[in-house]
Amino acid sequence: MTALLVAAVIGFLLGSIPFSYLLAKSVGGLDIRAVGSGNVGATNVARFAGWRLGVVALLLDAAKGAAAACAGRALGSGSDALAAGAVAGGMAILGHVFTPWLGFRGGKGVATGAGVFAVLHPAAVGIALAAFASAVALSRMVSLGSVAAATMLPIAALGLGAPRPVVVLAFGAGTLILWTHRGNIARMWNRSEHRIGSGGTA
Repeated sequence: MTALLVAAVIGFLLGSIPFSYLLAKSVGGLDIRAVGSGNVGATNVARFAGWRLGVVALLLDAAKGAAAACAGRALGSGSDALAAGAVAGGMAILGHVFTPWLGFRGGKGVATGAGVFAVLHPAAVGIALAAFASAVALSRMVSLGSVAAATMLPIAALGLGAPRPVVVLAFGAGTLILWTHRGNIARMWNRSEHRIGSGGTA
């Protein structure tokens, strides 16, 4: 139990580091919360601070998720290691979405979640990333890709026979990511969602 609590705290603290906000601030003092979607995430950074900085933000957000899952697994022992990794990874996603350093207003959890599951179950996240890429290629909407990945992740984890802690986390993370994209889903329904290459800040 102590290992799970420590894993949860470490995971949340790692996930709460607002890399996208810090990177955007480092370039001309841009407050990423005040432009575009207001989302503290890599896509918004790429749109308003350049794709190179967006890629860096994406990699750092994924890295903190992976680091949290690795730290959790290291804290656990035996059969508890995977559970501790899942707890740390889940808390990292929550820390990213509800970072206390920015008034509990963070990103949408996609990149951090990908980093977590790259450690916990690479095959499942690989299928989710394939769904992401396919949806983005067909629609030119990053948000639709994120929704597709969040939907596919728990299905893939369950279908591949992932351990229970991974399946539970996949369903929880997928649900949270769909919730963080509720505004995007509404705009997709209204056909007003931003598309890659279309310009504007929808």
